[in-house]
Amino acid sequence: METVRNPETLAPVTTERLLLHPLGAVEAGRIAAREPGAGDRWAEGYPGDADVAVAGRVLDRVAAQGGPGVFGAYEIRRRADGVAVGGIGFHGPPDEEWYVTVGYGLVPGARGRGYATEALRALLAYAREQGIAGAKGDADLGNVASQHVMEAAGMRYAGEDERVRCYRVEFAPAT
Repeated sequence: METVRNPETLAPVTTERLLLHPLGAVEAGRIAAREPGAGDRWAEGYPGDADVAVAGRVLDRVAAQGGPGVFGAYEIRRRADGVAVGGIGFHGPPDEEWYVTVGYGLVPGARGRGYATEALRALLAYAREQGIAGAKGDADLGNVASQHVMEAAGMRYAGEDERVRCYRVEFAPAT
């Protein structure tokens, strides 16, 4: 099982244009309250309802385990200006097959620029570095943009029900 580490001790995951900043209790508290701190830079519309819900789950994990650990939530920030434009992360620790479930979202003003795909690719690579066997995700049937993000990040269609399309990626064992 995962060793729970404080997000403040985890390095951010970086991409060419983005920084995936691990959420700790203090930041999660500000997001849950929708009250930015002195150093926070938030895009219009951030945090959204989903970000607030995720922040609440981070706070729950802090209370129960001392921290969300590696498989927690990350704030998506633009590297150029440090502005938070959304969130991405894991729904929790790996399951019994050693798969993680991922989720993400961007404020409307940041969509259509490839940020979600860039962030998801980085998060999947990070999961693989942690020894994860693969990842799962889903998108509402009508959310074609999110379906395209998962496909562009290397996830493949794995089925659907009356509400969502499911995606999955398996990581090849390290050689």
